[in-house]
Amino acid sequence: MTVTEHVRPPETAAQVLSAEQRYADELVFLAAYDDGARPPGWALTPRAVVTFIRGSDGEALKLPAGRRTGPDGTELPAGMTISPKFVGERSLVERCVVTLAGERGLLLVGEPGTAKSMLSELLAAAVCGTSALTVQGTAGTTEDAFRYGWNYALLLAQGPTPQALVDSPVLTAMRTGRVARIEEVTRCLPEVQDALVSILSDRRMNVPELAGTGDGLIRAVPGFTVIATANLRDRGVSEMSSALKRRFNFETIHPIADADTETDLVRRQATAAVQRAGATYAVDDSVLDALVTVFRDLRSGRSGEGWDVERPGTAMSTAEAVQVTVSLGLAAAYLPGGDALDLVPGHLLGVVRKDDENDHARLLGYWDGPVRRRAEDGSAMWRRLWDLRESLR
Repeated sequence: MTVTEHVRPPETAAQVLSAEQRYADELVFLAAYDDGARPPGWALTPRAVVTFIRGSDGEALKLPAGRRTGPDGTELPAGMTISPKFVGERSLVERCVVTLAGERGLLLVGEPGTAKSMLSELLAAAVCGTSALTVQGTAGTTEDAFRYGWNYALLLAQGPTPQALVDSPVLTAMRTGRVARIEEVTRCLPEVQDALVSILSDRRMNVPELAGTGDGLIRAVPGFTVIATANLRDRGVSEMSSALKRRFNFETIHPIADADTETDLVRRQATAAVQRAGATYAVDDSVLDALVTVFRDLRSGRSGEGWDVERPGTAMSTAEAVQVTVSLGLAAAYLPGGDALDLVPGHLLGVVRKDDENDHARLLGYWDGPVRRRAEDGSAMWRRLWDLRESLR
C-alpha cells in the first residue's frame, strides 16, 4: 500500500452527517410509531417531532404488530429508545413545533454556542425529512440567496425562461412544502433581510422576468416555513426591521442551567468527537468537572460559592467547553505522557483571547479569586490549577 492509498479516505466518508442521516433509523421508526394527524407536508406528527428531539426518557417505544414495515419494505425493529438530542425545556421545543405547525416563521435567538443551529437542524429534519435547504447569512449574502438566480449560459441562449431560473434554498422549500433554514439572519444587510417579508407574509414570490407567463408567480405549497437563527451578541449584526420581526415567533435559547446536565452533555459530545478522530476518550471526570465549573463561573459572572467573577467578553459557551474537552481527549490519546489538567489553562487562554485583549486579565483575575480560594480550602485539583497560574502569562 502506498502512502497516498493509506491516507485517502473512503469515497463514502464524511466528517459530519446531517441530522436526517445520523438519526435516519429513529425518524423511520417514529413515522411508523405515531400515525396520528400531521400538518400538511410533515414527515412526523408534532408529538413525534418533540419525542425525536427530546428523546423517549429512556423508554423503549413499541411498534404495533401491523406497523413493522418501513416505507421501502424493510422490517422495522419492534421497539426503539429515542435518544435525547437537545438539552432544554420541553415546553420550548413544543412551542417551536407549534409555531412550525402553524406555518409561521420561527426565530431562535441566543448567545453563541447555545445549540440554536442544532435545534434548527433537528426541527427541519423531523418536520420535512431534510435540513439541507439552508442559507448561511453573512455580510455578503445577496437577495439571490433568498429568492433566485440565473443560469447565465441558458439566460444568454434562451432569454429568461423557467429552465434558466436557479432556485434558492428558500424557493425550493416553497415549491416542495419544506422547511428553509437561515443561519445568522442578522448577519445579512437589512435590505437583504427584508426580501423575506413578502415571502413570509404573502407566501409567494414574483419573478418579474417571467411576468405574463404561468411561471411569473410562484406560490408556496402547504408545509413551507422558515427557521432562522440570530446571535444578537455578536458584533456587526444588522438590526431586523419591525416588519420582519412581526413575521417570526421569537424563542430564546438559554445556556444550560444545571451543572450536571451540562457536564454530561460535554462528556457525551466530546466522546463522540474523539471517537470520530480515531481515538478513545480518556479525560478524567474530575478534570472535566473542573473545566465545566470554570466555564460556568466565567459565563455567569458568579461562582457556585457566590463569589463575584468578572465576565470575559468572549462567550464561554457549552460548545467551547466541548471543543476544549475534545482537545484534551486527543492530546491524551495521541500525545500521552502528561497530565490533561496541565493543558487546561493554555486552552482556556485560547478561548478567552478571541475577542477582547482585556479578557486575558479577567482570566488571571479568576485565577486569583475562585481558583486560589478553592486551592486554599484544600482541594488538590484546584491547588494544581493554582500552581499552573504562571502558564497563563
